[in-house]
This record gives sequence, structure tokens and C-alpha cells, in this order.
Amino acid sequence: MADTVSFLVDPLPVDASPEFFEASFREIEPGSGALAVNDLAPHRGDGVFETLAIVDGHVQEVGPHLARLANSARLTELPEPNLEQWSLVIRRAAERVPNEGEFALKIALSRGVDPGTTPTGWVHVTPGAEFQAARERGIRVVSLDRGVSRGAGDRAPWLLLGAKTLSYAANMAAIREAKRRGADDGLFTSSDGFVLEGPTSSVIARLGDEFVTPPPASGILHGTTQRSIFAYLEGRGRRVAYRDLTLDELRRADAAWLVSSVRMAAPIVELDGAPLAVDLDETAALNAYLLSPRD
Repeated sequence: MADTVSFLVDPLPVDASPEFFEASFREIEPGSGALAVNDLAPHRGDGVFETLAIVDGHVQEVGPHLARLANSARLTELPEPNLEQWSLVIRRAAERVPNEGEFALKIALSRGVDPGTTPTGWVHVTPGAEFQAARERGIRVVSLDRGVSRGAGDRAPWLLLGAKTLSYAANMAAIREAKRRGADDGLFTSSDGFVLEGPTSSVIARLGDEFVTPPPASGILHGTTQRSIFAYLEGRGRRVAYRDLTLDELRRADAAWLVSSVRMAAPIVELDGAPLAVDLDETAALNAYLLSPRD
């Protein structure tokens, strides 16, 4: 067993025979040189990725993450990934880490070596960051203007706002800016005042007895964790809705969370320096669900 595991993957076409799957990837030393210097992933961020949680040996929600990987590939005009192959690679990588604790498993699909006719792929597993404090005590968040108005994703699909691409420099810059302002994380807003998403998370607010998240049509990434939470809530007779959410509404929310695959549900305790209402019992219930085995 190892705490950090890396696989290099030769992405196969969707019609490839399963007999070739095991030979299509190999384990490499973490941190070793693996990508060609002219691969378009490091040069241009030209690729897509997903990050999955492994909790006590169980990889969470492989199906939804692979479905979103395929959608991101479609939006970026990458070859359609063979999801059976990627499912096997994920399984083999998870078998190489301990069956106790939390790990983050990242899968990536690049357009490959310039001119980008042969894709490359890899899997990298690392111990999960310590997020217990964020889950239990919450996070301070600042709103950050994304510089686009609501609906930009529909008007300008080439911005790829609904794809999870390797071009994450702006997302990381947003988190650094949030920390410069004394917060833990950022929350993107549209230039016309609507809530979008966090740099690496989705936002959910409870307004009265309804749980609300911005619609994917607003030009955001449709979160796998957010969708899972909504399914969980609906199964318990709770009301959920996709609709536009203003910053003022979020400030008046009865509770709000930034949710993601590895950090899970982090309650927002402060927005732009002002305290937000927190529901500790609801938060505990959400994280108990998110930490339970989910397929």
C-alpha cells in the first residue's frame, strides 16, 4: 500500500475491446517525468479532469464523475473517453492506497502532444487534505466578480464555463485573492449580481424550507456533490430548486454551504465580512451522508 499513487494512461477509443484495458495503463513513480514537454496539458491547459474522493477504500460516485468527464470532453472537442477503461483505472488506483482514511483521486485527459491528435491521460491519488475543521466550524467567504453577466455560458459557449478543464489558473488566483482578503474561499458572482459558484465548489443555500442552487444554464459547472445532495434531500421529502440566486438572498439565507467532492459540505459562516446563519445539525447530516459509501 502507498499514500500516493500515479498511473499513466493510454486513452482508448470508445469501441476498444475490454481485453486491452489492463495493458492501457501503468503505474509510475509519483513525481517522475511522465508527460512530453510539448503535451498541450502543461502548455495550454488543454484538457479536462475530475477529482473523486476515496473514503475508507470506497471511491465515491464514479458514475457521475465519469459522465461529467465525458461531457467536458464533448464541450472541449476531445475524443470521447472510454468510460469502462477509466472505471477500471480508477479501481486499480484505489486498490493501491489504504482502506482507511480519505484520499483524493484525480483523473485527467489531455489533448496530448501538439498538434493534439493522440490524447494522453493520467491518474494521481494523494491523501485528502484535513477538512474536518471546515466541515465542523465552517469557512469565511468573499464574493468575487467573475467579470461575465448571467447566461454568459449560453451566449459564449467557447468560454467553456460548463466544462471542468485543466485551465484552472483563474480559479487558483481567485482563492489566493480570497485569502489576501482574510477569507478561506471565494464565491464567484456575475457582473449583474447573481451568485454562480466557488472556484472549486458549488453553492447551496437554504431559504426557508427550500434548498436552492444556481442553474447550470448560468454558466457554471454542474456539481456532482451538489446533485448528490439534492437527490439525498429529495429522498427525504425536502424541497430543492435550481434558480437564480442573488447575493442579497444569500446573505439572508437560513444556512449556506460550499460543497465539493473532497471537502464535502463546508458551511459558510461569514460572507464579505458579515456573519451568515449556520445550521450545525443540517451540516452534520449532510456530511454524514457525503462520507457514506455512494456509487
